[in-house]
Amino acid sequence: MNQPTASVQSDSTQPLTPELQSWLSAQVALGRSRKAIYKAMLDAGWQPGSASQALGLSPQENVEFGVPPPKAALPVSQIAPVVTVPVPVLDSAGLMVNAGDKWVEVIHHQHSPEVMVFANLLSSAECDALIAAARPRLARSLTVDNQTGGESIHADRSSQGMFFARSEDAVVQRIEARIARLLNWPVQNGEGLQVLRYPPGAEYKPHYDYFDPAEPGTPTILKRGGQRVATLIMYLFEPEAGGATVFPDIKLKVAPKRGNAVFFSYAQAHPVSRSLHGGEPVEAGEKWIATKWLREREFI
Repeated sequence: MNQPTASVQSDSTQPLTPELQSWLSAQVALGRSRKAIYKAMLDAGWQPGSASQALGLSPQENVEFGVPPPKAALPVSQIAPVVTVPVPVLDSAGLMVNAGDKWVEVIHHQHSPEVMVFANLLSSAECDALIAAARPRLARSLTVDNQTGGESIHADRSSQGMFFARSEDAVVQRIEARIARLLNWPVQNGEGLQVLRYPPGAEYKPHYDYFDPAEPGTPTILKRGGQRVATLIMYLFEPEAGGATVFPDIKLKVAPKRGNAVFFSYAQAHPVSRSLHGGEPVEAGEKWIATKWLREREFI
């Protein structure tokens, strides 16, 4: 009996394609029993729930054929527990934050998710210094590989980047201390600054910064400091056109203005955090940013 190839390896619903419909009709015409057809689908790599749905098995047939009952969906709190996140301390007017060596203006603030846009967090001289130090060390940007806990090239991310070690030089050390005071979060709980360059056409499609608890590589990643709980994106050089940071779930778009920064936190490593975000393609010129990811505990 020719077997229908399964294109998914989970109990998510498998599309009832014309090819599959034709195959099912042929098996029935040949006098194959529904149980034999179900077994053939399992042998081809189909998951029990998907095969049952495709065949339209009755509850009695599910019991007779040994189809396991669907797993009860876990509540989000069990999949991704709520964790403590950085919370900037606003002044009485809710317009400024003390960053230690300067006061920083908040030009946009919203909740659910918590998002703040800061004006002039970095000076032009600091932006230039980070770019100059990063430029000779740039390489194709990598993303965290949730399958292995390592890093890999991903088609959704077409920038170039590098990481500074924490407190690598005086400029980095000063900026990290300012960020720690601004976000009310210890320096040691932050990953090293990552500087990224986006040439024309480069983008980073919408994604989450947390590590997916369901992926096999996540436990390895979390050993270095726990979950990521917040992100700060600082704009070092603004493109002539394009390159905005977008938050699709909340319809927010942040312009990549030099010296400014956008902060957002995610108390749960789950889409309910509404922290989906991305970098739109650069249409003209180039965009440089520096990203600081904050962890639950000391990052080692």
